[in-house]
Amino acid sequence: MNAVLPRRRTLLAAPALLLAARAHAAGWPEQPIRVVVPYAPGTNSDVQTRLVTAHMTQALGKPFIVENRAGAGGSVGAEAVAKARADGYTLLTGSNGPLAINPALQPRLGYAVSDFSAIGMISRASHTISVRADAPWKTLAEYVAAAKAEPGKFSIGSSGTGSATHFSIEMLQSQAGIRLTHVPYRGSSVAVPDLVAGNVASVCCELTTVLPTLRGGLTRVLALAAEARSPLVPEVVTTAEAGMPGLLGASWVGLVAPAGVPAEAMAALSQAFQAAMADATVQSRTREAGADPAPEVERTPAGFAAFIRLEAARVREVAASSGMKLD
Repeated sequence: MNAVLPRRRTLLAAPALLLAARAHAAGWPEQPIRVVVPYAPGTNSDVQTRLVTAHMTQALGKPFIVENRAGAGGSVGAEAVAKARADGYTLLTGSNGPLAINPALQPRLGYAVSDFSAIGMISRASHTISVRADAPWKTLAEYVAAAKAEPGKFSIGSSGTGSATHFSIEMLQSQAGIRLTHVPYRGSSVAVPDLVAGNVASVCCELTTVLPTLRGGLTRVLALAAEARSPLVPEVVTTAEAGMPGLLGASWVGLVAPAGVPAEAMAALSQAFQAAMADATVQSRTREAGADPAPEVERTPAGFAAFIRLEAARVREVAASSGMKLD
């Protein structure tokens, strides 16, 4: 069966490549393409978007303009794109918050997941539980023990209310049986400097964001919420090794467009996206930043759409078991 899969992928890709060629012949794109990142500059979503769209610019011959519109756990930017003209010239950097968590937990959103068409996933960045380098806790077990002894005393920052890292914090509290004080920031890139400054006791953020301060000796990662250690920081234990195998979390990032974009434009975008994702430089820089490039199947529109549906279902299940509520 495995021998048949590559040929099947080729056959499935052929119509998309043909449509992309037709779109290019018809003159699409004729203007710059705007990509809304619903988080602050410097966040994992922002960095990954700029890396991939720089290569898509080369493929399509038109610039990709990245616009940061943070707010409401990614919902502000997502709603703006959902209401944008469906012509392929406005895209969204979709992630856990706006595409899985918020729709599952906020019934009064100004958009629905069905308002978007998937283009492809870029990467996944595992979450960390991080503290200052001079913090008294050397392990996750010590941190949990301290939190149990003084419920609500210790603060923990996230990249925003309803964000993927907020979701991991709720999982941590539920599985460890502790109560922390959640401090939402406008992105992990804002939370980590506040951690270094001593304004928050801990932070749940992507490895991509905390890596520079970790290497600089300013922060300590108590555990990586992943199934395997990262080759970038092999000394950091996983949550499973730290005694919490069920605590797994990652911020995934991908591109989506408003529903209804013409097939020719979607095919051209998909072709350019997949070419960018196959680039060795894109993959190496993604890994160097602390993230994992998306698997091939999830770089496709159908694969990414299926992944989003599964993530939304997982959110609902964990939220029900943990009692997660948005602040």
